[in-house]
Amino acid sequence: MTTQVPHAVSVALEKGAEQPRIDFPPVTVFRFSSECFYSGIEIYMLDGIPVRIYSPEKTLADCFKFRNTIGMDVVLESLKLYQQRKQKDLNALMDHAKTCRVTSVIRPYLEATL
Repeated sequence: MTTQVPHAVSVALEKGAEQPRIDFPPVTVFRFSSECFYSGIEIYMLDGIPVRIYSPEKTLADCFKFRNTIGMDVVLESLKLYQQRKQKDLNALMDHAKTCRVTSVIRPYLEATL
């Protein structure tokens, strides 16, 4: 949801899960409660392998949740690109914001830009 090239692969893990032990590529781990970890997962088949990827709405809520880690420039660009999407579900976005406990953070940005 951004044009920036990440310095590491981002991985979501449930709290208490063991962190991957690999040397390459660099990995940034984000920890989630069970409720937050399992919400918004979509399954895509890539080369015959099921891959779980968070929905755009969940990803944007996560951007706001980890805004101090990833930087507000990334968050604002993600919000801008999300708003340009033809298919967006603001109700789902607010549901994920509630689950991630960032409703009060994301609401002013949505009100100012919509």
